[in-house]
Amino acid sequence: MDLPVQTYRVTRADLVRYAGASGDFNPIHWSERIATKVGLPGVIAHGMFTMALVGRAVTAWAGAPDAVVEYSVRFSRPVPVPDDDEGTEVQVSGVVKGETEGGDTRIEITATCHGEKVLSQARAIVRRESP
Repeated sequence: MDLPVQTYRVTRADLVRYAGASGDFNPIHWSERIATKVGLPGVIAHGMFTMALVGRAVTAWAGAPDAVVEYSVRFSRPVPVPDDDEGTEVQVSGVVKGETEGGDTRIEITATCHGEKVLSQARAIVRRESP
């Protein structure tokens, strides 16, 4: 069973707000000059911000944040965020891969930006509904 695709727009303003909330002011998340100097395609979204967007999708599918029993990802590709008002989009989709021994639902998640996977081994376990 496929879970519906959810799309999240990411702008430089979002990165500034996330940096303030997280305390992660690494210049690769706000300075084009520094980001390209270290070999990145430009300013990139914080990995944990990207992970949070995917977590938002999972909790929406689950119906409640506390229904997500387990959630993990590996970061595989950066999310470049252009310096314009449009930003970029991260698309999140998922596939139900069965149940755990306890009856919880296992979900494999795909997150992409410009058609390229930005996370790998993204998985979640969602608590089954109470009878």
